[in-house]
Amino acid sequence: MRHNNLNTGISHHMQLIPSGKYFLPFLLLVFFFSFFTACKRVHKKASPSGFSDESFSDKLESVLKPIDTTAMKKARTTSEDVRLAYELDEYQPIWVKENYVPAESVEKLISDLEDMRWDGIDPEKYNLTAIKKLKAKLDTGKKNRVGEAVAFDTLLTHSYLAAAHDLLIGYVTPKTVDSLWFHENDSVWNAPQLLVEKGKYTPLDNYRSYVPTYSLLRNEYKRYYTLAVDSDFNKAIAGIHSEPHPDSTLVDNINTVIKTEFPWIETVHNDTMSEEAQLIATYQRYTGIRSTGKLDSTTFAHLAMTPAIYMNELGANMERIRWMQQQFGDLYLIVDVPLMQLFLRKEGANVVHMNVVVGKPERQTPSLFAKMANIVINPPWGVPPTILKQDVVPGFEKSGKKYLAQKGLKAYDRKGKLVNASRLTQKNLKNFTYKQDPGDDNSLGYVKFNLPNPWDIYLHYTPHRGDFGKYFRALSSGCIRLQHPQEMAVYILSELEKKNYTPGKLDTIIETHKTRWEVLKTRIPVHIAYLTAFEDTTGKHVQFTRDIYHRDEKLISALAN
Repeated sequence: MRHNNLNTGISHHMQLIPSGKYFLPFLLLVFFFSFFTACKRVHKKASPSGFSDESFSDKLESVLKPIDTTAMKKARTTSEDVRLAYELDEYQPIWVKENYVPAESVEKLISDLEDMRWDGIDPEKYNLTAIKKLKAKLDTGKKNRVGEAVAFDTLLTHSYLAAAHDLLIGYVTPKTVDSLWFHENDSVWNAPQLLVEKGKYTPLDNYRSYVPTYSLLRNEYKRYYTLAVDSDFNKAIAGIHSEPHPDSTLVDNINTVIKTEFPWIETVHNDTMSEEAQLIATYQRYTGIRSTGKLDSTTFAHLAMTPAIYMNELGANMERIRWMQQQFGDLYLIVDVPLMQLFLRKEGANVVHMNVVVGKPERQTPSLFAKMANIVINPPWGVPPTILKQDVVPGFEKSGKKYLAQKGLKAYDRKGKLVNASRLTQKNLKNFTYKQDPGDDNSLGYVKFNLPNPWDIYLHYTPHRGDFGKYFRALSSGCIRLQHPQEMAVYILSELEKKNYTPGKLDTIIETHKTRWEVLKTRIPVHIAYLTAFEDTTGKHVQFTRDIYHRDEKLISALAN
């Protein structure tokens, strides 16, 4: 059948070929048409300001490296994006006009590149000085060679696309500096297409994060830049460095540093704590130190830190936000792991805020994005493999069946049948699974918030309620323990899900010790992130945190290099 179809097709097309006296003219027509289209490339699009010199397009196409379409990879390189942009524009110039005069958009790009210093990125990474030199050469009005115009145009295109990429997706690849960063970046990369839209320059600001935290950190970066050249501020820092014993001069220097660095701090006269102690305690809170109101060695070390140190930290955290979605939307929940706090936000306001407990340094909480799927009231708890290996097995080896009884753990075989504790030995302990029934001593507490993810991280209550008042709260096995889970459950179920839930109703359900699932129609986006600079509860000021997992140094070094 295939041969018959093929023959039929050939016969059909043969009938369309002229015969007799029309054959020779037809053949000549085909020949000239083929020769013309093969030897002459036509640039159909007109360039800005009527640019019509085809020598630019010919030169440009000859110097650009073709895109490798055979390689299997997820993303194009910047050089390949450059080629794509010009292909989309039929090799017309993007940054120069007739007679190779720089277009008005060149000054806009130069200004945008200079402005990237406030993102914690050196503008020289985008050839800023070279661009200015080449522009000055083209601005002389002399007759320029086409090669110079091509070099100038492609340099600007490469710099624009590289800068846009770094603002939208990040300058550093996350996994090279943080093996536990799994947060999703769902940004759409369409810069090559936007770049060639005629008569329109897309500012680099369009690629910055729309998350309010980003602009707050960026503004703070600018402020610390001005502090770096503030002579009175730096003189006070130097005085703290050199003064070995407390006196009035040291006190003045300390007050100058605190009030200049954090001018919004207010003190109130009272009999409980002096205004000076209040000032120091608030300073300690904003710099991630244990808030005691006393001038200890750690506080002295922070008071003597130069603005450059804080600028590096702000730059590192802007980079982390660039690794995340460009915008979070009107409703989202964010857990800042090093700050050890949770914020549930709706339309820019904190509707729920609380302290949390995060993973201990040896069992770190990863950074991830997921959506809350359901709330479990009176959840049972199944011991995960890591805790079985690191906690249950050593506990059993030390105390035997008493350990299991103290923890309220019951053993189950592979068929889900309860196993009598008398059968358990050190040799067969790992052959079973272990669960806790709902109750006051359950490791998940009264409420659990599920957000399906590959790392089995979720939010829950805990029997260890005294931990929430501690300064250092990196104490869990990786999941997030909540200080006020019932408050958040009632808000979500009543305000967002529009169900008849009150604190009293939730308490009644808890008292039954029976498990109840509430599947959510509103899938709340949950961001678990490692940010050592974040906003305070007012959303107006930046507070620095302790780098509990020691991740800043590697990222700061990568940004510098």
